[in-house]
Amino acid sequence: MSNDAKHKHHEVGTAFGIDIGGSGIKGAPVDLASGDFTGDRVRIPTPQPATPPAVARTVAEVVDSFDLDKDVPIGVTFPAVILHGVAQSAANVDDSWIGTDVAATIGAATGRQVVAVNDADAAGYAEVVYGAAKDVPGVVLVVTLGTGIGSALVVDGVLVPNTELGHLEIDGHDAESRASDAARDRDGLTFEQWAARLQRYFSVVENLFWPDLIVVGGGVSKKHEQFLPLLDLRTRIVPAGLRNAAGIVGAARLAATDRR
Repeated sequence: MSNDAKHKHHEVGTAFGIDIGGSGIKGAPVDLASGDFTGDRVRIPTPQPATPPAVARTVAEVVDSFDLDKDVPIGVTFPAVILHGVAQSAANVDDSWIGTDVAATIGAATGRQVVAVNDADAAGYAEVVYGAAKDVPGVVLVVTLGTGIGSALVVDGVLVPNTELGHLEIDGHDAESRASDAARDRDGLTFEQWAARLQRYFSVVENLFWPDLIVVGGGVSKKHEQFLPLLDLRTRIVPAGLRNAAGIVGAARLAATDRR
C-alpha cells in the first residue's frame, strides 16, 4: 500500500488502541467501521517498576513501531479509575500513577493527543459497539470476571465511566473477593458452586440497575456453557464476543469519539 493510500485509510477511520496491563503493553491500529485490527498487534513487557515515565516510554515504543499519521487518535486503557484523564487508583502498576494525568503523560511521550480510559470501560464499550451487545438499545452492563470483577455500564451507546461494581458489598463481602474467577480458583469451586455465588452477585446488580442485557467477559467467558446456563436471572445474560481484543478496540473507538 502506498503512503498516500495509507494516509487516506487513516483519514476515513482508523484509530490506535493501547492496552496497559501489569505484565504487558499491547497496541494495534483499529478499523473503526469493523472493529478489526488493521495490523498485527505489538506487545512489549510492562517495565518494572511500572512508573509513569517508564510506562510512557514503552507506550511510545509501541506507537512508534507503526507508521501512523500524527492525527490518528490514540486511546489508552489503564488499570485504574480515570477521572478526566487522571488516575485515582492503581492496580498492577506503580502507586506513583495515583494523581497522575495518564492522558497528558502518554500524550507528551508520544507527541500525540491521547484519551485515557479505565480498562473495563474500554472493553465493555467495545462489546456494545462491535460485540455481544451491538444494536442493543437501553442499558447494557458488561462484567469481566478475572482477577477481580470489572464493570462497564453503557446507556444507549453512552459510557457511564468508572462504575467499579466489582466492589459492591454483598453479604458483608467485597463482591469480587467471592465471585471473581480468581475466587473460584482460590476456593477450589466447581462451576456449580461458583454459579451460586454469581447468581447472588448478578441478582443484586440487576435489582440495582435493571439492565436490558448483561454481557460477561474475561478469560473464563470462553467456558460460558459451564456456568451461564446455571444462572436464573430476569435479565438476558450472554458471553462477550471480542475476547482479548476488546480493550484495544474500545480504547481506539473512545479516542475517536471523545477527543478531550
